[in-house]
Amino acid sequence: MTMTNDKAPVRDALDDKVNRVLAGKVVRKDLVRKVKVGANVPVFVLEYLLGKYCASSDEMAIRMGLQVVNDTLAENYIRPDESTKAKIRVKEENGHTFIDKVKVRMVDSAYWAEVTNFGDKHVHIPVDYVRKYDRLATGGIWAQIDMRFESDDEEKGKNPFWIQKLTPIQVATFDLDEYRKLRAEFTTDEWLDFVLRSMGYESTAMDRRLKLLFLTRLIPLCERNFNLVELGPRGTGKSYAIQELSPYTALLTGTTTVANLFGHQQDRYKGLLQIWDVVGFDEVADLQKMPKEVITMMKTYCESGQFQRGQEMMAGYSSIAMFGNTQQPIDVMVQTGHLFAPMPDVIRDDMAFIDRLHFYLPGWEVPKMHQEHFTNHYGFVVDYLAEALREMRKLNFTEVIDHHFSLGAHLNARDRKAVRRSVSGLMKILHPHGEVSCEDLEEILGLAMEGRRRVKEQLKKMGSFEYHQTSFSYLDSESGEERFVGVPEQGGRDLISSDPLAPGTLYTASVSGDGTVGLYRMEVSLSSGTAKLKLAGGVSGDMKASVQRAFGCLLSAKTDFGVSREVDTSDFHVEVMDLLGNKVTAELGVAFFVAAYSALRKAAPQAALLVLGDLSVQGNVKAVRSLTEPLQVAMDNGAKRALIPIENKRQFLDVNPDVLEQVDPIFFGDLRQAAFKALGLN
Repeated sequence: MTMTNDKAPVRDALDDKVNRVLAGKVVRKDLVRKVKVGANVPVFVLEYLLGKYCASSDEMAIRMGLQVVNDTLAENYIRPDESTKAKIRVKEENGHTFIDKVKVRMVDSAYWAEVTNFGDKHVHIPVDYVRKYDRLATGGIWAQIDMRFESDDEEKGKNPFWIQKLTPIQVATFDLDEYRKLRAEFTTDEWLDFVLRSMGYESTAMDRRLKLLFLTRLIPLCERNFNLVELGPRGTGKSYAIQELSPYTALLTGTTTVANLFGHQQDRYKGLLQIWDVVGFDEVADLQKMPKEVITMMKTYCESGQFQRGQEMMAGYSSIAMFGNTQQPIDVMVQTGHLFAPMPDVIRDDMAFIDRLHFYLPGWEVPKMHQEHFTNHYGFVVDYLAEALREMRKLNFTEVIDHHFSLGAHLNARDRKAVRRSVSGLMKILHPHGEVSCEDLEEILGLAMEGRRRVKEQLKKMGSFEYHQTSFSYLDSESGEERFVGVPEQGGRDLISSDPLAPGTLYTASVSGDGTVGLYRMEVSLSSGTAKLKLAGGVSGDMKASVQRAFGCLLSAKTDFGVSREVDTSDFHVEVMDLLGNKVTAELGVAFFVAAYSALRKAAPQAALLVLGDLSVQGNVKAVRSLTEPLQVAMDNGAKRALIPIENKRQFLDVNPDVLEQVDPIFFGDLRQAAFKALGLN
């Protein structure tokens, strides 16, 4: 829709309906953008003023109201470069009212207000306000401030500014029952479009799925202790909902401390997680230098909403939202690693922390924001929407699934909790009155399961066997039919190629004591030389020792294998790629021996083959710790056959029947059998 300065946007049927049903609670969103261009204040501050002066459908009244808003901002909003002018005005007029952000800190036993754009960190504030508004102490609040000037003889003219009156910029009263009744006046489609317009977006420019993804960004605002992550390209407005749509949220950039998040041990002040409804972490890659203990405590908090400070067990209801930028196209990320790769190491390598995330929003599906994505229609005054979402936090819709559906066998306790929380959040946004059709509930449930499955799929890709159950499904209680929920980007996760590899290249795996699997692609290439072993930088520790043992076995057995001349005139270059990136301690002796023999014979190994086992110094085959985990991960990633030490044969009964159907076992007892069977030779 095009828009000019002198022509109002064309109203549609939904505009007429919301002006009739929600009179006084709506505002035209193009007005917000008009004013926003000239004043760098949060949206909820602008809409507080627009709702006060422009909540009308009469074009003349809107124009007059807009003039009042602009005059109010010109008169009462202090720009940072006008702080001295504002101070002079308060002094000369012995008082002035303006809009600014106020924070409070305690110095010795006195409270001092920092008034941000006013540019003074030592403003007197009545203690009643500090007690009444917790948020003053952490992060601060936007407010209308009546300031007076009073020079104190005792202080010799220092700190002469006093806050006379402080009015937080937010809705004065909110009636939740009325809000829920009003929702019943709309169809699901009307309400979906209206909430999107309330966020500032134009719903007609989006398909159904994109609309729901935008709404998912609101779940942390209305659901307590909800853990959301969104990674995607720049410019898609990831943190917009947290930063602009509510005065009850804090968005952090960069690292933070335990004291800042969880409060001081001495209980001098509360932490962010006890004060705000949502704590957002923007540019999550910047958390690289965050102290490990912050993540450790957040892990406990994300699980239970509780944390330990000194002797006390404390609780918080704040939701966590993490936003980060992807550096590569999604198909590349899916092919080459996992979807948490843009996270800092302190989070990316902590599977227990990742497992506590309830929903992974696929930010790569959200378009970069252009003019056509912003609405010129009516939406809730953002302040009213913020209050509605905040009040909805008191309600619980986690059981609503049970009316029509039950969850499938692959969802463990954490998965079920995550899915129920996501469904509850989407219910509060779309169906706050609690009435929902079976079809609408199924749509919400599918999205909730997809968001959680995306988390679980990445944990599975990291090679941990405990996360291998990712076939998420739900059962229709009436028909008994089971329906499975996938993730759209799932294609291309097969790390083991089904095509034959070049001679000297094969796949191998190792399993750690805790069941985490390392999956590797080993490449052995030859150059003219004198039988020297040359290892690339990634081959170190136990892996290096096992390759060196296997190389010793090759030198001893070169005559028996008929490759004596080739070994003596070649140098062996070894590179090992960690396909899952989870740094499992790996002993890959048999794989090296087979790969080296393959390179010497110029014969390719069988396609989609996994080679297991290690070698002793004498050349004896050592069994792998367990078959269950490496074979499961290998199957999940495209293996069709596996070369297995004969000593592991008795463990074969423990392997999942699904794996036995997909992966053919090839048992071997010594190096000759291993090498010949791997290359398909007689």
